[in-house]
Amino acid sequence: MFIQSLIVASAIMAGQQPQTPPRATPETPPPAPAPATGTSQAHTDHAAGATGADATFVKKAADGGMAEVSLAKLAQEKASSADVKSFAAKLEKDHTKANDELKEVASKKGITLPAAPSKNHQAMHDRLAKLSGAEFDKAYVTAMLDDHQKDVREFQRVASGSGDADVKAFASKTLPTLKDHLQQVQDLAKNMGGVKKPTS
Repeated sequence: MFIQSLIVASAIMAGQQPQTPPRATPETPPPAPAPATGTSQAHTDHAAGATGADATFVKKAADGGMAEVSLAKLAQEKASSADVKSFAAKLEKDHTKANDELKEVASKKGITLPAAPSKNHQAMHDRLAKLSGAEFDKAYVTAMLDDHQKDVREFQRVASGSGDADVKAFASKTLPTLKDHLQQVQDLAKNMGGVKKPTS
């Protein structure tokens, strides 16, 4: 009887012992951050590129630069004035250098430059190519006076604007050269007398 009571008491005590809690499992680590989305990539591409206005300026500058070099070579062949030939040689050298620098900017910004001067510039070249002597000198100086007045205004606008930093830097660096060209061609026009100042 005593042994039976002892067995029953032991069974009751065993039933009252606390259950061992289940072993905690490590928490599932948080998911890894998602890779950069297309928006972030687009932002990077935009930062490296240039806006539509900047791209338009770069293309126009390239077109004008090629035309200046082409006309300068023509002037060195056809001009009768030594001063005009000297001015043309300077233009060829300076604009060739500026064109090379502009190509670097365009490449960096992913801008495709024109491969040849525009139809308007080609038409000017063809018209001047039919002239010779003093007639050529006057027509060439008039054309360069008009072009450089426009160029200086445009480069000043871009250099002082709020566009792409590299495009602005190119405009700022090239502007003094263009102003120097404008001063020289203005002096040529005065010395030639018969050259009509273009209206702007």
